Amino acid sequence: MSEVLPKKGHPRGLYILFFTEMWERFGYYLMVGILLLYLKDTVSHGGRGMDISVAADIVGSYIALVYLTPFIGGLIADRYIGYRRAIFLGGSLMALGYFLLAIPNSGSLLYVALASVIIGNGFFKPNISTLLGNIYNREDLKPKKDVAYNIFYMGINIGAFICNFVAAYLRNNYTWNYAFFAAGAGMVLSVIWFATGQKHIKHADVIKPVQKEDMPFSKIVTYVFIPAVLAGVVGWMIKGNLFGSDSNDAFLFACVPIIIFYFSVWYRCKGFDKKRIGTLFILFGVAIIFWNIYNQNATSLTIWADTYTQRETPQAAQKILKPFGFLQIVNTKPKDVPVLDEQFRAQTDANGNVITHQGVDPYFQNLPKSEWPAEGQDLKLVSTEIYQSINPFWIIVLTPVIVGFFGWLKAKGKELSTPTKFAWGTVIAGLSSVIMVVACLSTNVYHNKVSSAWIFASYGVFTISELFMSPVGLSLVSKVAPRRFTALMMGGWFITTSLGGKIAGIMTGFWDKFDNKAVFFGISAVAAIVAGFALLPLTKKLNEVVVQASASND
Repeated sequence: MSEVLPKKGHPRGLYILFFTEMWERFGYYLMVGILLLYLKDTVSHGGRGMDISVAADIVGSYIALVYLTPFIGGLIADRYIGYRRAIFLGGSLMALGYFLLAIPNSGSLLYVALASVIIGNGFFKPNISTLLGNIYNREDLKPKKDVAYNIFYMGINIGAFICNFVAAYLRNNYTWNYAFFAAGAGMVLSVIWFATGQKHIKHADVIKPVQKEDMPFSKIVTYVFIPAVLAGVVGWMIKGNLFGSDSNDAFLFACVPIIIFYFSVWYRCKGFDKKRIGTLFILFGVAIIFWNIYNQNATSLTIWADTYTQRETPQAAQKILKPFGFLQIVNTKPKDVPVLDEQFRAQTDANGNVITHQGVDPYFQNLPKSEWPAEGQDLKLVSTEIYQSINPFWIIVLTPVIVGFFGWLKAKGKELSTPTKFAWGTVIAGLSSVIMVVACLSTNVYHNKVSSAWIFASYGVFTISELFMSPVGLSLVSKVAPRRFTALMMGGWFITTSLGGKIAGIMTGFWDKFDNKAVFFGISAVAAIVAGFALLPLTKKLNEVVVQASASND
């Protein structure tokens, strides 16, 4: 049974999924936006006080696993339980995880909570995107599919923008635990909204029969899941560390059987299906580099905003922000806190005295003493997590501009193909890292903080690349993947995010090993720019496959 469509506009199912995703992303980005700060916090009540390397390892592993499990959740939904049941299951597990994080002094429950969110996301994330694609697979709706994904993507960023202000208010005025509770509440709202709109989306919950050439689930368990677990164990137990920590080694080793499985799917396909999956794989490879830069927002750029950015609030802004509880208060009253970056320990003043600023809030460790507040007075800072809202702010502002630009090109007969958008989007992502390189070179960051304008500009440039790639990526998988592999390939798209997130976490784990932070950001810049330009010569042939697949009903 098909949904009755309005005479104009989009089907109501889009808006059911829009608000479902918006509230789910509210919870996810609230949690991931404060996770590193919470883990390394030594000042506020309830913080874990971990070293940067340990905190970055946990955050990188969390992001990696939260986007790796869609491979499993998408496969189970494709074969057995359907997309709506998977979303209900996933949403419930994610809410449980957030509420577990909200328990004060939860100790080792931290890892149980993270595991619950990771598994829940695996069932939720690929299948809501698949449902949206299925709604727009009708012949009369296909031309609106890209626009629908852009609208859907706007919902993601509205949730991501709002959540950080809620997190700042709750952790500044109460504790970290209240902020995590708010993430759980957002997830509950998401599930409730989804439940109320079932009549508008149930027609899209269609499972395609398994084909004879598809690998049975029992063999997937035998040839993929079990080898992945065993490979992860080997990576964990290997003597020494190849990638900085046992968890990094375990994750990357475990990915090998999964990647081999995806290539086996491509190998067993015949004819045009093989070209379709091969095209996706090429674009997936480039996307990993893009997602590495994207996921630095929860890792290295969070550290940059927290420690290296001048966050003192102008008097005029204080009057606006203070009533809402968005200000972080710091002072020079001695505290038992560590220096966060090893390189600060090596800094000396003009007289050769070691500068550590040990015993005061970490914010002061690279703030010249001439800018310290008088004894007994406070500095009022913009809370670090609010910087996480810069990216979704730019998304909301720039989406009409970029969509208008694409429309203008189309009217001129110069429309950019999806593979071309991937290529230029990756190059532009690299340019956002170039801005951070310049920020690092603008001063000695171990003695002086830098203006917020640098991170604001970097996010702005990156947002352009994101609008070229991310919403198009969801639509691309829906259009190009053979129908029976749609959720599985959605899982593949999220694996690119997983690998990018893990790389971001691995790099941030070595943060205090980089004497020159410009080198840190320069690695990502070079990788993205080179990959983007390498993709450009292939875009014409790749687009031929995209166009042919989009016209197919299979």
